[in-house]
Amino acid sequence: MCRWLAYSGSPIPLDELLLKPDNSLIEQSLNSRLGATTINGDGFGLGWYDDQEVPGLFRSIDPAWHDPNLRELARHLRSPLIFAHIRASTGTAIQQTNCHPFRYQNWLWMHNGAIREFNSLKRDLAFAVDRSLYPAIEGSTDSELFFYLALSFGLQEDPPTAVARAVAHIEAAGQSHGVENPMQMTVATTDGDSIWAFRYSSERNSRSLFYSSDVDTLRAQYPDHPVFSKVGPESRVVVSEPLGNLEGVWNEVPESTWGVLQRGEDELHPFAPLRD
Repeated sequence: MCRWLAYSGSPIPLDELLLKPDNSLIEQSLNSRLGATTINGDGFGLGWYDDQEVPGLFRSIDPAWHDPNLRELARHLRSPLIFAHIRASTGTAIQQTNCHPFRYQNWLWMHNGAIREFNSLKRDLAFAVDRSLYPAIEGSTDSELFFYLALSFGLQEDPPTAVARAVAHIEAAGQSHGVENPMQMTVATTDGDSIWAFRYSSERNSRSLFYSSDVDTLRAQYPDHPVFSKVGPESRVVVSEPLGNLEGVWNEVPESTWGVLQRGEDELHPFAPLRD
């Protein structure tokens, strides 16, 4: 499947997340320890926010470990909010428009997982996308269609409710076509201000997801660590799998949970599909 990373906090160079950690996202593209697939070599993508209204986006079909442009960008780009994704295709084409993150206006979205038997469900799901949004779909993946379903169900107004309604719609479509356990997901989405993350699957056996501990706690525990001394206390990372093995840094997101990184207190809540 895929691996992804979402960061919010003090502006830092992307290579602090993508290249330097022991189990960096580049390392995970070759040797994922917790993923459904060991190698994630079917493309990658970066999304980041700066002083522009629309986030920057760089996507490639090259394996992340092989692209020198990614290393150049990672060494020089600094951002307070970063999305990064390495792809392992679940059947759709290896093409740039199928690489995550996906962007609509000021929103970004990335997904690890799959809609089971997507080809059987695709037509029904596509008809649920709002008519005004449908022309913006560029690729052929279940992940992008999932994004536009969430947008159609109100992602820009209420992300947790919109994702819950989109998942319920996917599961209902699966049931009508005799597809067992159609939804497998960890998802991150952002409007450039807050980050919402979700861990859920129809069989309640979801792909891995972790979040970093409070920076002040980590500074006290590791006073000489170079990264913890650089970032502010509001900095957080959400990852498909930990970037290293330091004790106390990573916390597993519970099964069937959504959370939000935001100004003030972060939150974790139970997640369940919301049927109309």
